[in-house]
Amino acid sequence: MNTADSIPAPQLLDPKSDSRFDYRALAPAKINLFLHITGQRANGYHELQTVFQFVGLHDELGFRLCDTPDISLDTAYDEVVADDNLVLRAARALQAASGYRGGCELSLEKSIPSGAGLGGGSSDAATTLVVLNHLWDTRFSLRQLQELAVELGADVPVFVAGHACWAEGIGENFEAFSPPEDWYLLVYPGVRVGTAEVFGAPQLTRNCSPITIRDFVAGAGGNVCEAVVLKQFAQVRTVHQIMLLAIERLQPQYTGSETVALQVRMTGTGSCLFVSCENREQALKLYEAFKECSAQAISTAATEASSGREAESDWPTGIEAFTVPGLNRSSLYR
Repeated sequence: MNTADSIPAPQLLDPKSDSRFDYRALAPAKINLFLHITGQRANGYHELQTVFQFVGLHDELGFRLCDTPDISLDTAYDEVVADDNLVLRAARALQAASGYRGGCELSLEKSIPSGAGLGGGSSDAATTLVVLNHLWDTRFSLRQLQELAVELGADVPVFVAGHACWAEGIGENFEAFSPPEDWYLLVYPGVRVGTAEVFGAPQLTRNCSPITIRDFVAGAGGNVCEAVVLKQFAQVRTVHQIMLLAIERLQPQYTGSETVALQVRMTGTGSCLFVSCENREQALKLYEAFKECSAQAISTAATEASSGREAESDWPTGIEAFTVPGLNRSSLYR
């Protein structure tokens, strides 16, 4: 891994007044600015090229140290299995590798949707490793933490490193890279998409020609998983169409090169869609346009249902939209 051995201290937040946890830390979401598959290994893993960038959407973890070796997790999030998840696995991996005799109580508050391609689980695991390394004073280097992290998932070392990066291999080979820190409209269509489901699709393109960072900066690169997800998931397809309508509504306000950036893209292998905006003001305007177009689409769907006309699919529930900044440095660190 192309990293230095020193690891900065994590950014620890003051505890909440009504909490039994002594420390809090953030776990940021990520987006993939492009995602190509350049081949497949004999073990089935896919060779990738991608750019990771963090965004201002976070899960939050709480920490309380204890003298006994027990490690527990408190969370109200239904999709996090309390006895077997990446947060507990990360804590137990560091405890076992370091020989630390104490334990901890952990809490997890989710804001990052699961199955969205935003890396929430991987980020939670990385924050757990980094913060406990600091609180337990286990003094693992960045390289040692990343060696633990890669056993938890291919994306976890990127979150431990904490810098936007260009990544290759299965995601384990990466180098720091600083794309523009744009503002984004992120839209979660209310449906989870599994990585195995996408990678197993026969129509997935697996033979992209490798590109360079210079190619990417010049405008090359897309997400080869997007076509698979749009074909298989009607909810994602519906939200994608509404985002295009929102862009059409907004674009008369802009001319020339400003319209080029307003393109709907998908992040990772999940369902979340995003649009890169020039600034916060443009992102907020697009957010409002998306809300208006969504309301119109819901009204149209209801009218068609009441008249007996069959719509393409039920209206997707659980849609979430966010306006967030791109971050080249993870908010996990000071």
